[in-house]
Amino acid sequence: MSVDTSRRIIVLRHAKADWPAVPDHERPLADRGRKDAPVAGRWLAGTGIIPDLALCSTAERTRETWKLFAHELPTRPRTVYEDRLYEATPGQLIEVLQEVPEDVETVLLVGHNPGVQGLTEVLAGGHEDDTLARLRSTGFPTSGIAVLTLDPPWKAVEPGVGHLTSFYSPKD
Repeated sequence: MSVDTSRRIIVLRHAKADWPAVPDHERPLADRGRKDAPVAGRWLAGTGIIPDLALCSTAERTRETWKLFAHELPTRPRTVYEDRLYEATPGQLIEVLQEVPEDVETVLLVGHNPGVQGLTEVLAGGHEDDTLARLRSTGFPTSGIAVLTLDPPWKAVEPGVGHLTSFYSPKD
């Protein structure tokens, strides 16, 4: 991939989780989450945007979301389960994105709020438009998806380099 090639980041917030008496990292999906995750996967598949690489938090709810979501894609990308995505800040998520191999054109990140909303807002902050305004007004719901485009190489990902091109909410 040349340095001039546009890259895409697909940010997926895990589906609705249950609240059983287990540690937060081990929380499973609720029934609604198990229904919403495949719907979100079908939405992404319908856009024709298919990730080359998926980075998924190691939390139970993100792994379960990814499994249900990925089943709806025409091809399953290489998947890396990454401990650093759990409870990550936008800055920590950017550090992980800076390590994406340069031959990857589209990466999907499965994570948690408030980090995923913060990441999306920080990356797209220099390009305020209706899509970003909608995200800011509605928040980043469970099973929500943000698609951003950016031009710099992965190692140069920083605040303001992205443009939010799509935002999907299962509540739409």
